[in-house]
Amino acid sequence: MMPKNILIVGASKGIGAELVSQFSTIKSMHVIALARDIESGNNWSKKVNVSAHNFDLTSLSMKEELSTILSKYSQIDYVVNNAGLLVNKAFLELTEKDIQTSYDVNVIGVMKSLQIVLPKMFTSGGHIVNISSMGGFQGTVKFSGLSTYSSSKAALVNLTEMLAEEFKDSKVKFNCLCLGAVQTEMLEKAFPGYQAPISATKMAEYIVDFTLKAFNWINGKIIPVSLSTP
Repeated sequence: MMPKNILIVGASKGIGAELVSQFSTIKSMHVIALARDIESGNNWSKKVNVSAHNFDLTSLSMKEELSTILSKYSQIDYVVNNAGLLVNKAFLELTEKDIQTSYDVNVIGVMKSLQIVLPKMFTSGGHIVNISSMGGFQGTVKFSGLSTYSSSKAALVNLTEMLAEEFKDSKVKFNCLCLGAVQTEMLEKAFPGYQAPISATKMAEYIVDFTLKAFNWINGKIIPVSLSTP
């Protein structure tokens, strides 16, 4: 039996690193881990079912680079778009680079990478899980300083719905998880001293289960995953 291939984009730290670790414990799974600094604190070279690659969503040649990485795989079964860039800065102080890089990582890079990945999913089908934020979920509490992060993650929400509609007659399913606060390095850097109610390990456990099972029942859905109210 051929292993199932899962592509994890944004895999170096936090939830992404936990996803690689947890998916790699499944013997029937082969994990393709992508991140800008893939070797940062990880020891995946010893795992026979993990292929790790440096990959930058903001690179002008990212589509060509991803095509090369995936060239030996005829089928991709699961994708978790976990990469995220959080800039905590007052709106009037944002630089052009702040805005452009935020959108490149949080939504534009996802669009470009899926143009390469999707053709490898049409034959056998699969599940694409986009990781957004409660900040990008309509009706939730918003926080000053996160205009680029929350608005770009909101765009990812809408992209998920659009792709589910456009490819509804294919075997590929699209869903989006809008995560609340999770204790990661990214959160600590943006909000020093804040303690989130959920660890990266626990959130990754939820995402693994959702990725492997939820597409049997739902498609094109935006799911808030948070202990906060609203």
